[in-house]
Amino acid sequence: MKKKKRSKTVAVIHGPNLNLLGAREPEIYGRTTLRDVDAAIRRLCDELDCKVSIEQHNAEGDMIDAIHKAAARGSGIVINPGAYTHYSYALRDALAAVSVPKVEAHLSNTHAREGFRRRSVIAPVVDGTVGGFGVNSYLLAVRAVVALLDEIRA
Repeated sequence: MKKKKRSKTVAVIHGPNLNLLGAREPEIYGRTTLRDVDAAIRRLCDELDCKVSIEQHNAEGDMIDAIHKAAARGSGIVINPGAYTHYSYALRDALAAVSVPKVEAHLSNTHAREGFRRRSVIAPVVDGTVGGFGVNSYLLAVRAVVALLDEIRA
C-alpha cells in the first residue's frame, strides 16, 4: 500500500517596513521589492512541492497572530522580524510557545551593522538564523524549514 504523502506548508512572515523594500535604504537592502522576494519564495516552494503563505505586518500584535495561526496549521515558519528582532520579547515568547520548525531570516548581515542590531532576542527560540544574503537569505531559510518539516514527517 502506498503511503499517503503529507503536504508541507511554510508560513513566511515579513515584519515592519519590509513593505518598503526596493525604496528603503537601497544601499543596505538593494532594489529588490517585497513583491520580488515573495515571487522568488513562491517559485522555490513550487520546486520543493510545498505550500506557502506569505504575510507582511508592521504591527507586532499582527505578527504574533500570524505566528499562532501558522503553528495551529502545523506550518513551518520563516520570519523576518525586522527591527523587532532586537527587542520584542512578545514576538520571542510567541515563537517560543509554538513547536513547529522556525527560522529567522534577514536580508542584511545584522552583525555587520549598528551595535544594537547585533543582538537578536529571537535567535535563542528558533531553529536557526540566516542573514546577509539578500533574497537568498529567505530562500535558504525556506529550504531549512522544509528540511525540518521532512524530518518531523519521516
